[in-house]
Amino acid sequence: MIVLVGGEKGGSGKSCLAQNIGVYLAKEKNASVLIADCDPQRTTSDWIQARNNDPDLVTINCIQLYGKIRNDLLSLNEHYDYVIVDCGGQDNLALRAAMSVAEHVLIPLRPKRRDIKTAPHMEDMLSTCKMVNPKMIASFVITQCPSLPNQAGRIIEAKEVCSSYGINVLDAVTYNRNIYDDSEEKGTSVFEAEPNGKAADEIRAIANEFLSIEQELSYEFS
Repeated sequence: MIVLVGGEKGGSGKSCLAQNIGVYLAKEKNASVLIADCDPQRTTSDWIQARNNDPDLVTINCIQLYGKIRNDLLSLNEHYDYVIVDCGGQDNLALRAAMSVAEHVLIPLRPKRRDIKTAPHMEDMLSTCKMVNPKMIASFVITQCPSLPNQAGRIIEAKEVCSSYGINVLDAVTYNRNIYDDSEEKGTSVFEAEPNGKAADEIRAIANEFLSIEQELSYEFS
């Protein structure tokens, strides 16, 4: 399966989400995983480099790809259970090429107005790519949510606005937790830093939710 984690807005936690989902699939689902780092900032490539210094961590393979990556992704997909594509926060050739072959597109957005305002453009991009990839499923993921109870309305409002564009919105979210940044800097994941912690539960919930959607659709197509 090719899973694209991308979007037009920078700073929404795309690389963090891609990395942690990758570790979850490799560590808890015993899957072979490759992350294609398509972000010129090389966030995930640097994370992998730090990770490779610790032989006790589960192996995550990584490759850097840019531009017309459609055929590369299709080829890689034959050799791994999951190819996770980490695209930078801009509309570019790599993002659209990945959309043309991905089974699922995860679009992280923070519950902030400047993030949510990118939703209509993402809807346009997804509609265009669905013409060549009709089986593609897209889901918004609300990330870096405030944890204060009086801010819960912002999360609900963000989900409602995103769903108004006819795109699925995952129930599961991530909250603004230091462990995401702290583990990334060390080349680890929330599963290795605090396997039974709240952040690990958040990533598990996101991964299981989008995987269950894929399973349901596979039954329908079969």
